[in-house]
Parts: sequence; structure tokens; C-alpha cells
Amino acid sequence: MTAGWSRRARKHKLTSRGIEFSLSPGPAMFGTESSLSMFLNTLTPKFYVALTGTSSLISGLILIFEWWYFRKYGTSFIEQVSVSHLRPLLGGVDSSSPSNSNTSNGDADSNRQSVSECKVWRNPLNLFRGAEYNRYTWVTGREPLTYYDMNLSAQDHQTFFTCDSDHLRPADAIMQKAWRERNPQARISAAHEALELEDCATAYILLAEEEATTIMEAERLFKQALKAGEGCYRRSQQLQHHGTQYEAQHRRDTNVLVYIKRRLAMCSRKLGRTREAVKMMRDLMKEFPLLSMFNIHENLLESLLELQNYADVQAVLAKYDDISLPKSATICYTAALLKARAVSDKFSPEAASRRGLSTAEMNAVEAIHRAVEFNPHVPKYLLEMKSLILPPEHILKRGDSEAIAYAFFHLQHWKRVEGALNLLHCTWEGTFRMIPYPLEKGHLFYPYPICTETADRELLPTVFHEVSVYPKKELPFFILFTAGLCSFTAMLALLTHQFPELMGVFAKAFLSTLFAPLNFIMEKVESILPSSLWHQLTRI
Repeated sequence: MTAGWSRRARKHKLTSRGIEFSLSPGPAMFGTESSLSMFLNTLTPKFYVALTGTSSLISGLILIFEWWYFRKYGTSFIEQVSVSHLRPLLGGVDSSSPSNSNTSNGDADSNRQSVSECKVWRNPLNLFRGAEYNRYTWVTGREPLTYYDMNLSAQDHQTFFTCDSDHLRPADAIMQKAWRERNPQARISAAHEALELEDCATAYILLAEEEATTIMEAERLFKQALKAGEGCYRRSQQLQHHGTQYEAQHRRDTNVLVYIKRRLAMCSRKLGRTREAVKMMRDLMKEFPLLSMFNIHENLLESLLELQNYADVQAVLAKYDDISLPKSATICYTAALLKARAVSDKFSPEAASRRGLSTAEMNAVEAIHRAVEFNPHVPKYLLEMKSLILPPEHILKRGDSEAIAYAFFHLQHWKRVEGALNLLHCTWEGTFRMIPYPLEKGHLFYPYPICTETADRELLPTVFHEVSVYPKKELPFFILFTAGLCSFTAMLALLTHQFPELMGVFAKAFLSTLFAPLNFIMEKVESILPSSLWHQLTRI
């Protein structure tokens, strides 16, 4: 009876709504195929609408999350999870193995190198907090400085303006606490309290920086600070060799005096007395030649450019544009501006393409390429392709923060040189054809650090400023995939809702095409294998 049933069932086929399934001769497989066929027959167009709509919703949520994660952290969440967690489970190399010890050490060294490259520096041309930053806040209602930037300034003030012996002088003890206060009004009140005890230079500095609402008022307070600071400096200079405590006190008084004189020079520059500012800066650099950490030469370069004294600018560059000294956007782009000035007034892209570049033009283009490689964010600000904001109090070398600080003060100098911006516009993008990609090595400088975006997002107000990123990150594959999946399933849901019968026909045709290879294989297997063997296999 079983053999007879097998012979009858060998070529048995079930046709359901145009879909043909080959059934195996075993009763278990016959039941499974029958159940599947009955399930597909009972499906309605509403089910397909719900299925595709749910798939579209889920893929859309995944797309939104992936996009948010990419914008915030610069990488794909799915890709990061796959690399970090799934790869070791699927046979990745154990990181604790001896063969990987050298690699891990190399990664640690590269991380340490990137951290050193991403050191944050005090902005040499930083604005006055009370007379400039606060006025911007009063007018626009926006905070131009981030908490991270102001916290770095507080740390700088504690480093430069305090020492271990401050507790011996009541006014200095009050100011030591004032520099640690987060509330601006508390700092200002502490400064006034210190001035009631004695003439305190650091108290005048705090009031000039934060309470003064105009540059003239700030200059008046800095002059009072200079008088008090010079007295402290002379007294500590005589006692500096009497012990480590006196030496630390003299070092603090030196920092205070240099800071006051530099800010007075900046006040003169802002009030239009540029020649006076240049003289004060030159005298300060001669009096304290070892305090290069203040980068006073960058203030001097900007003032000389304002006077259009290009010969003196070249002399300063010859001294500070040295291979052993750390570079900056001010150094590189000022050197490019001077070389562009020699040829920019007669430069024409059409003429240069016909006759080729002259030696002077080639030198100018190479200087621009050198500057752009050092900081690729600057050209868009100089060419006004990107809007400027107030520069932060701290900058990151080669980052967007340094580009903003440079362009904020030097854009006027580029505009003053006829044709300089035109030459920059025609040649700056050619830099990227010479830099290897990915940025595993540089062309004229060390490789561009990968940590600048994170630091710049901490230094710049991202609420109303879009941080410039280099190199521009491409969208990860998973974001593109989920976007395509979301769009495709949403389209299927819409079409199924609008045309249920037509989409049902397409679905059946798709399923029949999908099962056609399996159907063909099953028929071939049935024709080759003996019926008794096939029956025994299905029973097993």
C-alpha cells in the first residue's frame, strides 16, 4: 500500500494561484508544503501593506540613528560594533597574543603622537572678554565661548598669575581663589576686594579683561596694572636667588608683567595707534626673548601688515619661519601672502595656462600649497565661502579654530593686496592632489592629525557654527544601505496600498521565480533517486 501511494505521489504537484510547488513523496514533507501553500493562499494585500510598512519604519529608525551617530562621533555604529565585538567572535585575532604586542605598542605610540599633535594653544590675538565677547552676547544673545575654552583660560590664569607663596600676601590669596571661581560676578567682586587691601596687578588684569566694557577702559586698567606689576617685578627680581619660593614668585611676576605689556600693545593696536603698538611689541620681545610661549611675534606680524611694512614682515618671517620652530597658520599664510604680492596684480589663469608659470608665480603657488597643507580650513574663510565667527580664546594648530582666528584678523590684509585672493582661489585646491590619501604621510609637513575635529568641537560654539572637517568623511556603507532599504520598502508599501491586485500578481511572479530553481532541483532528484530510497530518507 505504501509503494502504491509512493508511485501515485511521485509526480504529484500542487498549483496554488499560479505558483507551482514540487512535492516530495514523503508524508511529512507533503504536509509541510501543503501548510505553506495554504498559508500563502490566505494572505491578503493588507498583510503585504503591513509587512512592507513595518519594514520601512524599522529601516527608517535605523537610518535616523545611524545618521545621528555618524554626525556626533564620525563613524557608523553598525560598523563599529561589527569591528569591535563581532569580529573577535567570528575568529578575529586575539589581541593578547604575542604576535600582536608590537602592533599594540605601535598603536599606543601613534595615539600618543596624535595627542601631542592636538595640543591646544592660547590664541595670541584673543579678544577681550568684557569689551568684545560680552558685547557680542548682549547684541546677539549668543555665547561666543564654550565652557571648555573658558575652563582652559581659567587654568592658564592659575598657571601664570599664581604661585605657592600667594598665601603670604592677602591680596594675592584672594586673587588665587578668584581665578578658580566659575561665576564671573564672583571673580569681579573678589578683584575689587583685593584692590581694597593693596594695589594688586592681577586684580587690575581681571577687571580689565572681564569688567571693562570698552577698549579704552581696559587700557586704563592695564596701565594701573602695569604700575603695580613693575613694582612687584623689581622687588622679586632682587630676591629671586634667595630660594625656590622667591624664584617661583619672580617667575610669576615676570609672567604678569609680560601679559600686561602685551595687552597694552593690543589695546594700542585696536585703538588705531599701530606704530605705538609695534614699538611696544618689539621692546617686549627684546626684554624677554625667552618667553616664546606667548607668540608675541604673531601680534607683531599682524600690526606690521596693517602698516603695510612688508620688508619688516619678511624680516620677522626669516627669524621665525624656521624648520626647528613650531609652525602656525599666521607664519605659513603670511609667507604665502608676501610671495603672492609679487605676482598677484598681473596674474591671469588664462595667460598662465598658455605660457606656463614663471619662476615667481611658481614660488607663490608653492607657498600657497605649503600653507594650505598646514591648515586646509583657512582658504574658505579668506575666500568668504564660509562665514566667520568670533575667534576662541584657545586654538588648535592646523584646526578649524586656528583658521577662524587667522582669517578674523588677516582677511583685511589679503584684500588689501590686489589679486592675492584671486591667486589663492585659482590655486589652493591643487594642494590636495599632492597630499597622499589616506593621509598616512604628508607632503611638506607631518601627516594631518585625525584628532582635530574632536578638539575643535570642544573649542567652537557648534550651536551656530558648523565645524570645518578635513578630510571630509564619506558616508558609511550602512547609512547608504539603510537609506536605500527604507526608500525601497516605503515605495513597496505605497504601491501595495494603492494597487493591491497588481502588486499581488507581481508578488506571486516573484515567488514563483524565486522557487523555480528549487523546484527544478527537486524534480531532478526525484527522477534520479529510486522511490524506495527517497521514501526511506523522508521517513528518517
